[in-house]
Amino acid sequence: MARRKLLLLLKPFDVYTVRQSNGISHITNPLMAQILQHLENRCKVHKDAINFCQDILSKKPIEWEPVFRNNLSRPIRNVDLVVTVGGDGTLLQAGHLIDDSIPVLGVNSDPTQVEEVDMFSNEFDASRSKGYLCAATVNNFEQLLDNILEGKTVPSNLSRILIRVNSKSLPTFALNDILIAHPCPAMVSRFSFKIKSDGMPCSPLVNCRSSGLRVSTAAGSSAAMLSAGGFIMPILSHDLQYMVREPISPAAATSSLMHGLVKSDQSMEAMWFCKEGFVYIDGSHVFVSIQNGDVIEISSKAPALKVFLPPNLVY
Repeated sequence: MARRKLLLLLKPFDVYTVRQSNGISHITNPLMAQILQHLENRCKVHKDAINFCQDILSKKPIEWEPVFRNNLSRPIRNVDLVVTVGGDGTLLQAGHLIDDSIPVLGVNSDPTQVEEVDMFSNEFDASRSKGYLCAATVNNFEQLLDNILEGKTVPSNLSRILIRVNSKSLPTFALNDILIAHPCPAMVSRFSFKIKSDGMPCSPLVNCRSSGLRVSTAAGSSAAMLSAGGFIMPILSHDLQYMVREPISPAAATSSLMHGLVKSDQSMEAMWFCKEGFVYIDGSHVFVSIQNGDVIEISSKAPALKVFLPPNLVY
């Protein structure tokens, strides 16, 4: 039997802090020194988690390769499992490069420590990685990996968003959400949308002046959508949730049409009426340009992403 192959996708170290040439000792502002010390500790904890995971993998009968996520842009193929070490952002990036045949295990390398957050609550935000979709930490990584390799644990299928611009499908699927907005998202945008079923409209046409349109999956409903006033959906739901972002008209702000669901057998069709715009996919790093008159079709018909989820999300 061929040896199993695994890709270890790593969050880079340089996302935590700007290195100081003289270290932290020369900083006289006590609060700034505390913040930089916190960031330095986050970097160390992340490095330790990477080393820990690599030590575990070196003892297993598998072939594996470590890659930093900023060094990987090609589709991931010819592996049996992807393990991401970082947080939800690293898992999201893996999701952009994987089809529905390769499962993903997320390792939260730097979990938030409640005591630390409480200690510094009056000084700065000491939160670390939420890791909402990450089933593993260094505490349970080896046991969970063994269960996966032995077939005792199976992944869940998470819905992703399929985006079509002028009837052409984009190559990247959204695991969390998309935002359709002006290149400067604070500016007013003009667009319309309607919900369709079997190619026929099943909702009124809604004309909007707002700062954009956000559409999320069930997995993404606990992120920006929730912060904007949306609701958390069951993680395995195939529906999408949408919300018009900051509608201009007071009447529109209270309309039930500004926030709702696109069912799994439906799609949303939006038309863009500004000179320029972007479809942002899972944050600000991945986006495509749109222009006046473009039609954007949104549905949950993308291939699912297989993810080993924390038990509290599934049961």
